[in-house]
Amino acid sequence: MAKDFDLLVGTWDSVQRRLKDYLNGDEWEEFEGVSNFRLLKDGWAHFDEVEFPAVGTAGLTIRLFDPAREEWSIYWASSRNGQLGLPPVVGKFGPDGVGNFYSEEQWEGHDIICRYQWSGITETTARWEQAFSLDGGKTWKPNWVADFTKRS
Repeated sequence: MAKDFDLLVGTWDSVQRRLKDYLNGDEWEEFEGVSNFRLLKDGWAHFDEVEFPAVGTAGLTIRLFDPAREEWSIYWASSRNGQLGLPPVVGKFGPDGVGNFYSEEQWEGHDIICRYQWSGITETTARWEQAFSLDGGKTWKPNWVADFTKRS
């Protein structure tokens, strides 16, 4: 639905955990983030800016809702390279309130499926996870997790 991400509007603090090697590693790094989520155009578009002060990077996300398909396309851009990541991950929320969004792409020479998963979205908390699959979606390797807490 076009209102799926509306509860995220506002400023959020987050604890970010990511694998140093997304495909083969088991060593995680942890750092904080601050995100500002905005609602655009009556809910069919969302935008957020995130800063990671400890690692010296920032990024932005654009989410666009297609009412005909009832799906979101989610685009990510990082200050590391100043480019919009393509393709977007595409998907929707299920009846359980969990949103799964997928793309097929290349990562370091490997064909992967990338999954973004949003869960636990309430007025004060949310969780986002990125995972990669090398076997067509049979198994997943989570490589970045963010737990969000909304500022008062």
